[in-house]
Amino acid sequence: MESFFFNITDNHCKTTNILNINGNHFKRVDISNGIVFLEGKFLNIAKEIKMKNLDRFIMMVMVKKGTLTIKDNISSSNEIINEGDVGIYSSSRQDMVLEIKRSTETEVFILFIADFFLKRYLSGSMDEPIDFLYAKSQKEFSLKRVDIQPIDALTLYIINRLLNVFDQERMQSIRAEYRVIEFMIHRFKLLDIIDEAIIKEDLLLAQKLKTILLENFVSPLTIPVLAHLCATNETKLKKVFKKVYKTTIHTYVQKLRLEKANYLLKEETFTIGEIAKKVGYNHQGYFSKLFFNAYGINPKELIS
Repeated sequence: MESFFFNITDNHCKTTNILNINGNHFKRVDISNGIVFLEGKFLNIAKEIKMKNLDRFIMMVMVKKGTLTIKDNISSSNEIINEGDVGIYSSSRQDMVLEIKRSTETEVFILFIADFFLKRYLSGSMDEPIDFLYAKSQKEFSLKRVDIQPIDALTLYIINRLLNVFDQERMQSIRAEYRVIEFMIHRFKLLDIIDEAIIKEDLLLAQKLKTILLENFVSPLTIPVLAHLCATNETKLKKVFKKVYKTTIHTYVQKLRLEKANYLLKEETFTIGEIAKKVGYNHQGYFSKLFFNAYGINPKELIS
C-alpha cells in the first residue's frame, strides 16, 4: 500500500484539483509531507474518495453543509458526520471510503495530520492534547472516533483564512502550516482528556456534575446546591471535578459560556451584546475581554 502522505518532494504546497466543473470543486492540498487536506463543494452530485494506506494519522472532518459518511471496510462499520459538526478520528491503517451522497449542497473540509508531525510537539505529559492524540494514533484502529462537536465561529474563521492563503503569492507553505496549527490548537483545546486511572466512582461523580453544569452554565448554581444535587460534600465535589477534568468548576463554567458564544457568533441575527447576555454576561466589554483571553481574537472579528 502507498502512503497517503509524501506527495511532495520540496518545501512548496502542492494543490491537486480533482474536480472543478459547474460550480462543483474538490481539491487536495499537500502543505507538507505530514499535513494534507481535502476541501470541496458539491451541488447535487455524489463523490467517493477511496483510501487504502498504512498510515498513522489524526483525521479532522468538518461538514459545513450536507453529510459525509466514512465507510470503514476493515471493521465493516460506518461513521456519519452531519452538517454543522467537526469530528476527530484516529487511524493506524486504512481501507475506507469517504462518501458524499447526492444532495442539494455539500461542503466539507478534511484535514489529515501524520503521527510524525504530531511527534514534533510531544511534551511528555498525557494531559496535553498532542500527546493524547499521538498515543491514540499508535494504537491499532482502522478508524476510531475521538471526539465530535459543533462547528463554531472561530473554526470557520481559521479555515477561511487557511483557504485564502493560496490567493497570496509569498510564503504559502509557512502561512498554511501556521493556520493548520492554529486550527489544531483551537479544536484540540475542546477535548476532555480523562486519565484512564481515574476510579469509576470519581468519574461518575464528575460526569454527573458536568451534566448539571452543561444545563445551567448561563445562570450557574452555587457550590452548595451542586454538592446537594450530586449527593456529596463541597470539598469532595471540587476536588474530584478538578482531578477528572483538570480545571476548577468556575473555570469550566466560563469555558462553557465562551464556547457557546463562539457557536452563536456564527449567527448573523445577534449582536455581540446580545450574545454576551445569552451566555450569562451583562457587560459586553468584560465578555469581549474574556473571549480574547481565551481565543486570542476579539469576537467582533468573527461576526459574518
